[in-house]
Amino acid sequence: MPSPTLLLTEQLIARPSVTPEDAGCLDLLAERLAPLGFACERLDSGPSSFRVCNLWAKRAATPTSQSQAAIKTVVFAGHTDVVPTGPVEQWSSAPFTPTQRDGRLYGRGASDMKTSIAAFVVAVEEFLAATPAPAIAIAFLLTSDEEGPSVDGTKVVVEQLRARGERLDWCIVGEPTSVQSTGDMIKNGRRGTLSGRLTVRGVQGHIAYPHLARNPIHQAVPALAELAATVWDRGNDFFPPTSWQMSNIHGGTGATNVIPGEVAIDFNFRFCTESTAESLKERVHAVLDHHGLEYDLAWTLGGQPFLTTPGELVGAVQQAIHAETGLTTELSTTGGTSDGRFIAQICPQVVELGPPNDSIHKIDENIRLTDIEPLKNIYRRTLENLNAQAAA
Repeated sequence: MPSPTLLLTEQLIARPSVTPEDAGCLDLLAERLAPLGFACERLDSGPSSFRVCNLWAKRAATPTSQSQAAIKTVVFAGHTDVVPTGPVEQWSSAPFTPTQRDGRLYGRGASDMKTSIAAFVVAVEEFLAATPAPAIAIAFLLTSDEEGPSVDGTKVVVEQLRARGERLDWCIVGEPTSVQSTGDMIKNGRRGTLSGRLTVRGVQGHIAYPHLARNPIHQAVPALAELAATVWDRGNDFFPPTSWQMSNIHGGTGATNVIPGEVAIDFNFRFCTESTAESLKERVHAVLDHHGLEYDLAWTLGGQPFLTTPGELVGAVQQAIHAETGLTTELSTTGGTSDGRFIAQICPQVVELGPPNDSIHKIDENIRLTDIEPLKNIYRRTLENLNAQAAA
């Protein structure tokens, strides 16, 4: 008989929740959580044309002699939305029809991240069955806007939780962090992301009369070369050095005999905790000003870096992984951003732990069937470890 984790995973995959659609995933999950004593609250947000579904569900700790302020809360966070399927005809099986084949479960969201969400829920069910009066509070923060703009999802929920003074102590985000097998890598932090659009202004003119024009491309190139060669910081024990990369250059009229009037450059920093968004902005402006450019620069801060150093949560997760798999997990801060960047604003300890990520966002996204139960067991063991810490 299929395991409860596999069955719930298949139920979630069968719902075509392409961002920002939820397709009923959160209702299904709330139905599982409410009988366990969770107070389920929908905090949907955004315009009707892009309505985002958010669920905040919390189960209080069993009353003890501890003051309420001393009770710690562990949060399971994730997203029900998935990226578009791409050409459906290229899939070996329908992307929203969960299909088992050759020891794997195929379907959009199998790795990113409906298996993790199912494993969260079943792990909590098993934990509460064995520990009906835990010393910790347990919560879920789930959204349908992680793969999209990430404006009305976790970010909004965090703002509301902060406004009401909600205390969060530990958070596990179910992003697919593993490489070869579940548990071999977790993320204990992420780099920040800071983007800029630089527009350098010149004077348009005939290419045969350059003395009557001012070529903004020629003016911008030395400054761009200096920015590309700059060492922004050297990283630290947990983060690689901050990286500056250009992604797009737009200039010219399309004609081969016209000097353009402006050129626009898109660039991005992935920055570590050795730099700040403000320090990076100041250094970029200093370079541009040094080269005497006439320019506009629009900044977008996508997220601050966060880091959870080894301690309560990292230790509980490492112990759970080793007990379940025998692996000594690797701590990493590489990769893109996640909703952990928002949660870290109100939660001091955030880690990401999920299945292997080799097929995420691809045609025929899948997960090994043998990775599903260990993931659920790791989450359950982590709860047991945190509860033992709180009860000690």
